[in-house]
Amino acid sequence: MFWLTLALVAAQPPVVATTKTVVDPVFRAEGCALADVNGDGQLDLLVGDFWYEAPDWTPHEIRPPGEYDWDKGYSTVFYTFALDLNGDGWVDQVVIDTPGGAATWYENPRGAEGHWVEHFIAPNICNETPWFGDLMGDGVPTLICGDNVSHEMRMYRPTADPTAPWAYTVLGAAPAQGTDLYSHGLGVGDIDGDGRVEVIVRQGWWSMPAEPLAEPWVWHPADFGADCAHMLVYDVNGDGRPDLLTSSVHNYGVWWFEQLADGSFVQHTIDDTISQTHALLLADLDGCGTPELVTGKRFWVHSGGDPGSLEPSLLVYYKLARDNGAVSWTRVDLDDDSGVGMDVAVADIDGDGRLDLAVASKKGVALHIQAGG
Repeated sequence: MFWLTLALVAAQPPVVATTKTVVDPVFRAEGCALADVNGDGQLDLLVGDFWYEAPDWTPHEIRPPGEYDWDKGYSTVFYTFALDLNGDGWVDQVVIDTPGGAATWYENPRGAEGHWVEHFIAPNICNETPWFGDLMGDGVPTLICGDNVSHEMRMYRPTADPTAPWAYTVLGAAPAQGTDLYSHGLGVGDIDGDGRVEVIVRQGWWSMPAEPLAEPWVWHPADFGADCAHMLVYDVNGDGRPDLLTSSVHNYGVWWFEQLADGSFVQHTIDDTISQTHALLLADLDGCGTPELVTGKRFWVHSGGDPGSLEPSLLVYYKLARDNGAVSWTRVDLDDDSGVGMDVAVADIDGDGRLDLAVASKKGVALHIQAGG
């Protein structure tokens, strides 16, 4: 077990520590998901080419596995998501390739042996932080991403035939911001406080109309700083206005953008001592009701060429504190040889009521289970 606390403000004791389990030391992917694959009531780990069966993390092939050299290139799995796409009661897997590649889904064989059947979702997936989830609250999975050929920002949703390519709606007409092949920074959240979510990129956001599949989305320019990973909407200082959290993908920096009363934003630094924080999420790790900000250093992103590349591959979280409107953050380092890939998965893996973390990166596949009573 490893933890180290770095106080960016007044020192506070750590409230969370984790124990690491290396599920697979081999570079498989840079995204993973947690779900009950075989219906036994335990969360398994899906990592693109493989799923690992709890509790012993026995590997099973989903598709013919690739061989990926961490020091020479990338995996063909940047993101992994898990949900039941065909309504048969079994969890399926969504895989998003490297930028410009395809999104596909793999049909759970319902306990049968052999590779899962592949189905095509969409081509030309760009922006290095595509968003996947229930965008409209109607239970329909939605993929938000740029198309690097058309340079449109698109919203993909399945049709009545779950095995057919997904239909798309253009929410950002060409040439839309955030749709270059290697664009960085995308998020979904109610940034303007109108009760409907927006699709956010570094240069601004598209607001959702009353009929999001039929009416144009409206563009609102803004400046949310340098290239970043996930863009998270959260009221950081508790003033009732949504703020924005971002992190640097290829340099140093974790930031929050405070929304002022006039709708403008002011950037604040959370931490400038950790680089390549290529994944970011909010999760209430300690159960206090206020989420922690989880991130880490992605290992060997540009063949060691980015600032800080040779520094330890940290996995960290930031504890938020508020004092009469003043905001402070304390960083807790959970591990120094894991880092993050393109994403971090979070769930209560061991069923003890506390959230745990899973990471797939060039360091391999690892679980970080909360330790202690």
